[in-house]
Amino acid sequence: MHNNYVFCVLLLLFSKILFGQSTFPTKNVKKSIKAEKKTSVLSIDGLLDEEDWSKTLPAKDFFTFSPDNGNLEAQELRTEVKILYDDDAVYIGAILYDNQPTKILKEIKERDNFGTSDLFGVFINGYNDGQQDFQFYVTAANGQADCNFTSQDGEDYSWNAIWSSNAKITDIGWVVEMRIPYAALRFPKKNIQTWGINFFREVRRTRQKYTWSPINNNIGAFSQQAGILTGIENIKPPTRLFLIPYTSAYLNSNKEETDITLKGGLDIKYGINDAFTLDAILIPDFGQTKFDNVELNLGPFEQQFNENRPFFTEGTDLFNKGNLLYTRRIGASPLFYPELHDNESIEAYPATTNLLNAIKISGRNNDGLGIGFLNAITEETNVTIRNNADGNTRTEIVSPLTNYNVTVFDQRFNQNSSVTFINTNATRNGSYRDANVTGFIFDLNTTQNTFNLSGKANLSNTFDTKNTNGIESSLSIGETSGKYRFGIGGEYVSKDFDKNDLGIIFQNNYYSYFSNASYRILTPTKTFNSFNIGLYTYMEYNNNSNEIQQNNFSIDVNTTSKGNHYFGFGYRIKPFERFDYYEPRRDGQFLILPKLQSYWLGFSSNYNYKFALDIEVSNLFYDQENRSDLDISVSPRYRFNDKFSLIYSINPYIQKNNIGFVDYLSDTEEVIMAQRDRNTINNSLTSKFSINSQMNFNLSVRHYWSIAENNAFYTLQKNGRLVEKLDYIENKNSNFSTWNLDLSYSWWFAPGSQATVLYRNNASNFSNEIDKNFKNNFDTLFTDNLNHAFSVSIRYFIDYNQAKNWIKKG
Repeated sequence: MHNNYVFCVLLLLFSKILFGQSTFPTKNVKKSIKAEKKTSVLSIDGLLDEEDWSKTLPAKDFFTFSPDNGNLEAQELRTEVKILYDDDAVYIGAILYDNQPTKILKEIKERDNFGTSDLFGVFINGYNDGQQDFQFYVTAANGQADCNFTSQDGEDYSWNAIWSSNAKITDIGWVVEMRIPYAALRFPKKNIQTWGINFFREVRRTRQKYTWSPINNNIGAFSQQAGILTGIENIKPPTRLFLIPYTSAYLNSNKEETDITLKGGLDIKYGINDAFTLDAILIPDFGQTKFDNVELNLGPFEQQFNENRPFFTEGTDLFNKGNLLYTRRIGASPLFYPELHDNESIEAYPATTNLLNAIKISGRNNDGLGIGFLNAITEETNVTIRNNADGNTRTEIVSPLTNYNVTVFDQRFNQNSSVTFINTNATRNGSYRDANVTGFIFDLNTTQNTFNLSGKANLSNTFDTKNTNGIESSLSIGETSGKYRFGIGGEYVSKDFDKNDLGIIFQNNYYSYFSNASYRILTPTKTFNSFNIGLYTYMEYNNNSNEIQQNNFSIDVNTTSKGNHYFGFGYRIKPFERFDYYEPRRDGQFLILPKLQSYWLGFSSNYNYKFALDIEVSNLFYDQENRSDLDISVSPRYRFNDKFSLIYSINPYIQKNNIGFVDYLSDTEEVIMAQRDRNTINNSLTSKFSINSQMNFNLSVRHYWSIAENNAFYTLQKNGRLVEKLDYIENKNSNFSTWNLDLSYSWWFAPGSQATVLYRNNASNFSNEIDKNFKNNFDTLFTDNLNHAFSVSIRYFIDYNQAKNWIKKG
């Protein structure tokens, strides 16, 4: 181990010699452009043939951003951008020259998905504070994407605005024309506006990205290096009131029954002022959200799922501060399980609770203060309990009426730093458990964005039969600019810290330390477009015993070749035994885990080619006889043309002689562990067919099968070691499979308005009997378990300002 680590350090230190590179221009003065007020009607047709465009001076002289950084654009790939405005919107006209227009890539994709296509973007910061950009992109295939970018959280593509654009390929390159209403932006009430602005271009065939205002990758700050937009005067922030009524119909069918459900509701977005927005959902409908990738979970912690409901993903960057919010708690499966008497059983335990309504208020004022308020209410949920002896029934509450609340205050300053106060609360009707978590978070950067100091201090309070208080805290410092970077930090979590009522936490009662050091190239070399090598260390200890719970020493190398193929590899070692206090599921007991070594390899070919391939392999070797893990992922993809593509993925995961919990014998107070072989295979297929950028068919199919076959049973001793238990004969094997298929058609028939048709079928099956025949397990899913759902949903976007004009014209 010692020799391996010394080699890693030497490799890092000599990387500078091995990979020479050019430097960014030393002079980096902010560029500026003036917007002109338009005098005639513009048609957003991608032609730029109106007289107003010809009278306007362009922004030009773009600089390379990535992978090459800091060099002036080539003349044959130059870009020119002009800006106009009126009382309602800002207009962008861009000519993107290309001396090989037939080679412009233009794959058609749905909204917010760039695909394999050339790209143009405009980034607007109405407060010019270097903290938050509203980014608007148009692809060469005439597709749209938009996101909310913040310095702390990066890009959030769940944010959607209503704006119009058109793109056309010409014999000199391609042209973009955009109209962005002021309702899609945030800016102060001032007669003379000064905005931060930047323009972005990607030539996809070379993967070269450009920006108008040069971005120095050595600094690591993006929005602070934007240019300046002047000339916009005497405009007023418009009334931002949007109504999105919807209606939907569902036909659900399985072997036992068929039912039809009709739904209708309303989403409201209202701009309280120029900075703050109210979002509300009345009678919510999330029936068409993406399915969850459920797995066989034999570990001590719950499986975490992605949030796919639009209301809880759009514009939630403020609420995610401090990692205290896990919105899947809202409307999740009931938390409480009723006590059953002899001969009693629950007829049907609900998988979700019904969300009655939800609102959120968020925004940021002129002084950089961000305020967020989220509130959601779920209804009381009951189950019916049947006495199997006499047939009598009774009802019990498994989830009372519950109010979930999040409040955030986030103060930004110096264009790159922030301090945050956040509070999450779950209050349940009656005598049920309540919970509250309060957090303080800070993220501080030096003026030149060269160093970062960040940390948090969170306090949890639970109010139940026994009230508890807990603390979670962390502190880290690191260099965030230049070729050589480092970081060190630590974390402390007390035994009683619990944020699971509205957040998610997998373990507590530990303290840890970490450090890292890395080297990267900032501009391409003769061999690589990008190269990054990093060393990482992590040590974690139990608060009570001070025993090592986790340890890791690793080196990772990530590269991109001149042909834009990715290759990476890494080596990890855990040189000390680990004391696992979580797997035994009993307070105070622990399982000693063996030392291990592992490696990983990854390859991803250039997606510009019609055929591309992703491969990743990781292999773990334990200091335990015949124990190993092998995880392989292979994913080929093929783009038949700009409209049709297929992606297939297969992921076999083989674990030999895995050790895990299976039972607790209360009579003898024995924790039973099993030595088992786990075999998992995950197959998925995704496909899209785009008629145009507004009409798309999408297919998503997933089949997951996992078995865990126990070979031997052991009693866990007080010292964390195992003793074989020959008299334990319970069948604790696991055989789980699940199937999901979604076929959808989506049509954006008007700005912000969408019609969706979805066919879905799904099935799952669990058994303690092991059958290793793939066909038998696959057929079982479709014999008795298959559920079908067909749904149609229509959402119509109504802008108050447009509606007012309709009424006037009427």
